[in-house]
Amino acid sequence: MKSQRITLNDIAVLAGVTKMTVSRYLRTPDRVKPETAARIAAVIEEVGYQADPDNPALYSNSPPLIGVLVPSFNNLIFADVLAGIESVTSIQGYQTLVVNYDYNSKREEEQIAAILAFKIKGLLLTESVHSLRAEKFLKTAKIPVAEIMGLSGNTDRINVGFDNVKAGYDMTTMLLASGKKRIIYFGSMSDIRDEQRYTGYCQAMANHDLPTGRISPNKISSISIGTGMMTLASQMYPDMDGILCTNDDLAVGVLQECLANGISVPAQMAIAGFHGLEIGQIITPRLASVLTPRYEMGKVATEIIIKKIKGLPTIEHVDLHFRLSMGETI
Repeated sequence: MKSQRITLNDIAVLAGVTKMTVSRYLRTPDRVKPETAARIAAVIEEVGYQADPDNPALYSNSPPLIGVLVPSFNNLIFADVLAGIESVTSIQGYQTLVVNYDYNSKREEEQIAAILAFKIKGLLLTESVHSLRAEKFLKTAKIPVAEIMGLSGNTDRINVGFDNVKAGYDMTTMLLASGKKRIIYFGSMSDIRDEQRYTGYCQAMANHDLPTGRISPNKISSISIGTGMMTLASQMYPDMDGILCTNDDLAVGVLQECLANGISVPAQMAIAGFHGLEIGQIITPRLASVLTPRYEMGKVATEIIIKKIKGLPTIEHVDLHFRLSMGETI
């Protein structure tokens, strides 16, 4: 007996959406919310659904897709990355499918599996360390995969970024050169980039035979979290005279707390952030920061991916470097 063919309605019921939404997902997946798209993709993969080969209209109008995974939609640094990606895809006739994984490795592997079900042409990741299952998905995908935001040792993938260890080292060295000695590191999610910056900080402090100190809330950075971290650090390290933050929004929160409590910046407390976000450059005093090429990383990585898709020769590993700004807080 011939098995009953799975229909769009079956997919819709299992995914908890309408049949129209499933149809839209198959034709133009970028027009479906990422969370809904991921749910539909998971159902399609689970039941082994295949579109009717006699109905090519389902895909005929769909532009080629490039998948993008970011750790959080709430982290401002990735807006510039996405702008860089879109600056290339919009010209080249590609569309992006962007999902987030909330800084969670298990969710990242689930999102990688879901996004690969869209038959994407290339994939751009913001992490270089993945779970074993995620690595299996990536290695069997047979599409160009780029890792950005740092320098990676994965030689089989495109890599566009900058040296986070050196950035942490150089900014700590700048703080030390200003005469500060009790410098504390303010982390965030303790992801690989955060750990690399902390490593650089520790190296610089060790070179001067100075003690280290660290606060890591394991939360997505924000101004309010920076304020709270400053309050805690004042109790844990009452002799601190400098703070290196893994993100500018933390540093802005620290600066606000200092100003509110009459702590002179930078005379009594030097403060440095990371990424050179606009908010840190328009406040008074202007924030010292590591200026990172976020837009350029998205743009260059996408250009390389598309060249790989087209079979064109291209470099695959690019160090875009960073710059230091003393601002007015060192």
